[in-house]
Amino acid sequence: MKTFIAIDLKSFFAFCECLDKNYDPFTTPLIVCHPTHRGAMTLAVSPYVKSLGVKSRTRVYDLPKNVKFIKVPPRMGLYAKKSSEVFNVYKEYFSENDIHKYSIDEVFIDVTSYLKLYKKTPRELALFLLSEVTRKTGLMAAAGIGPNIFMAKVAMDLEAKKNKDSVAEWFYTDIKDKLWGVTPLSKIWGIGPRMEANLNNLGIFTVKDLAHFNKNILKDKYGVLGLELWNHSNGIDNSTIKDYNKEPKNASISHSQVLYKDYNGSNISIIIRETIDLLAKRLRDSKKRAGIITFKVKYSKSVSGGFKKSLRLDNPVKDENEMFNLCMNIFDQFYDNKPIRQISIQLSNLCADIGEQLSLFDTFEEITTINQKNEAIDFIKEKYGTNSLLRASSLLDDSTIIERNKKNGI
Repeated sequence: MKTFIAIDLKSFFAFCECLDKNYDPFTTPLIVCHPTHRGAMTLAVSPYVKSLGVKSRTRVYDLPKNVKFIKVPPRMGLYAKKSSEVFNVYKEYFSENDIHKYSIDEVFIDVTSYLKLYKKTPRELALFLLSEVTRKTGLMAAAGIGPNIFMAKVAMDLEAKKNKDSVAEWFYTDIKDKLWGVTPLSKIWGIGPRMEANLNNLGIFTVKDLAHFNKNILKDKYGVLGLELWNHSNGIDNSTIKDYNKEPKNASISHSQVLYKDYNGSNISIIIRETIDLLAKRLRDSKKRAGIITFKVKYSKSVSGGFKKSLRLDNPVKDENEMFNLCMNIFDQFYDNKPIRQISIQLSNLCADIGEQLSLFDTFEEITTINQKNEAIDFIKEKYGTNSLLRASSLLDDSTIIERNKKNGI
């Protein structure tokens, strides 16, 4: 039987800030947020702030008024550096092929072949890794252990973070007592609020309900995702680290952005537009078109979940307006009014840009004008810098493109 460990860094952003400033995370009322943004939410809070009953995601104006909080803006460069330090700790003990970096503060590790090597039980190995992370980086973490990735992940999410030693180990024999009773369903990895509502409409309110539901109906309604939900509810997950790390068969380009604050349906279009503009420029540079566009949204950790949708196109695209409209159509269809913290767009099934496929509503002159406009924009940006020519929306508070260009030195 295989053994996996899922590890999540505790209060990661806030811990990084405390360590960088030589503050004690357990006595310092530090929060990470955008102090100048009205209605801003905390991105992370120190363990001391959590001990006051404040959740990681809280609106700044809802914070206790009797505490003098230290408010610091997010520094993604610092967090990326610390994340790399932690990843290097894991690489000291495991092959990189057995590690999947799920996010900036979370990893999955297949430790099956290492238990005998290190002469440790899964729990002993998990405790050792947590101590090594703390000893070498100053950060603290929680670990879930399971016979598959899903079980390790939910053991970490639902139990390890509450345990005194920050470790939880789930076996198949724990499914009935520990997994089936979980409600609401959105507490489970992979089930967002929209899917939870859909399942509730089917009379499914607990993981046990899901496990005993007709899997063929779930598959008919939700395809492969429905079958995966049924499998997970029964503790079944045949995925491997290799599956997670596998490169797509077709060439692709993508861009993902973790946002500094929560976005919603009224302002996320700015970020989507800026992301599409970046990808469209890369398509033009490589003289490619995209046959598949994949749009993914992850919600804030306070609510978890999100959605992902791929569109296979009859006519490969390169125009930013067309790609933007496709992404917005997906967004309008699946978004359920939850706070957004990350978006990712991938263009795949790339093919050579060898000519224009005119629609009934396009003319050759219109296509030529668009191409000439893009060539002019690219020329100006390459000569005078990326921030030399921007959309008017880039000047809005919700835009991130100017700051990102500055950080990237372009």
